[in-house]
Amino acid sequence: MKKLSYLISTTFLLILLISYLAGCGDTKPTGSKPGKRSTATGIPFSQEDLLRIKSSKKQKIAPDMVYVEGGSTIMGVFGEGNVTNSPKKEVTVTSFYMKEREVVNLDYYIEYLGDLQRNSSDEEYKAALPNQNVWISDLGYNDPYVNSYSKEPGFYFYPVVGVTWTQANNYCIWLTKRMNSQQNEDENTDDQDDTDEVSTEEGNTDEGNEQNESSVLGYRLPTEAEWEYAARAMVGTQSLDFVQSTQRVYPWGDGLSLRGKEGEWKGKYLANFKRSKGTYKGVPGESNSSAPTTNVYQYPANDLGLYDMGGNVSEWVSDIYRPLSFQDFDDFNPIRRDDTLDPEKDYDQNNSLINNRARVYKGASWKDCAYWAQIGTRRFLDQDSSRATIGFRYAMTSMGEMD
Repeated sequence: MKKLSYLISTTFLLILLISYLAGCGDTKPTGSKPGKRSTATGIPFSQEDLLRIKSSKKQKIAPDMVYVEGGSTIMGVFGEGNVTNSPKKEVTVTSFYMKEREVVNLDYYIEYLGDLQRNSSDEEYKAALPNQNVWISDLGYNDPYVNSYSKEPGFYFYPVVGVTWTQANNYCIWLTKRMNSQQNEDENTDDQDDTDEVSTEEGNTDEGNEQNESSVLGYRLPTEAEWEYAARAMVGTQSLDFVQSTQRVYPWGDGLSLRGKEGEWKGKYLANFKRSKGTYKGVPGESNSSAPTTNVYQYPANDLGLYDMGGNVSEWVSDIYRPLSFQDFDDFNPIRRDDTLDPEKDYDQNNSLINNRARVYKGASWKDCAYWAQIGTRRFLDQDSSRATIGFRYAMTSMGEMD
């Protein structure tokens, strides 16, 4: 009886093992495990240029980046708004990453400018300096911010302001170089013990030397479509596989109210914006707004975990401004580029700001009323101009699946 029981158990385990091995044999290749041979010709991968493939590793990203799953949404103003400037348009955005907060003074002044001062030309360093005079007002006393806002530790996690679109774009270029340099150093360190060997492990066909290529991480300003899509945070709220016609007006809470409806934020404003003419903070003892800017983590994040998408400072996006962009740009990953063929010639360049230097910025700032906190509203400014109310955050395209 014991022998029979043992035989049954052994047979059962053998069947499980065979099933497991059979399942393994059916595994399809992926980016992280492409196999040892070409799926087109059957020729083995090698270190020869013809069939040399890159080591497949999970896409590395900067700290505090939020993954935003792509999908369809409707751009434009859903509440009170200028229909001509922001008409509704259904678009699709592919998956990307976005910084959970705006770039802060610590990021920009301490690390970025510090690196430029040590490793770049004096001209490049000076070109990156924000305009601290944006705080000066002829009829207001903001003078202390001119020198203290960028230097005092108490302002380290306040959003950097006084940056032009060009400076924000250059920061993204610097971050891309810095992150790729760091990734290459990490990969070379990991591979230093395998310098004279070619790994035969499936999915790893690079030599461990300086020729080992890493994927290029491209940090950039988000497109206007990406910014709106991330601000609405509609992932998981769509129904029946079609885009909801009623979407969030504001990035926070239920998307329809300026104040919280439950918990510690019940009855309180959910972002840093101007309440009314002359009212920035509320009355003493009952204030939960801030003026001018505030710590980027002071107010609740939206449903994706992104902070300050509707207040504190407005944010540069990559697009060139055109009043009718929503009517004529693509409905898949839309963007208005520098060299877009459009009726720019129809505008009087001497009497109009509408040209290839006009850049879009999104969201409300500490100095704006709630109208500008509506996700679909849009404004523009010359790419080399700056304000005490405009900052930026960065994004990066998701490069497929790497398990």
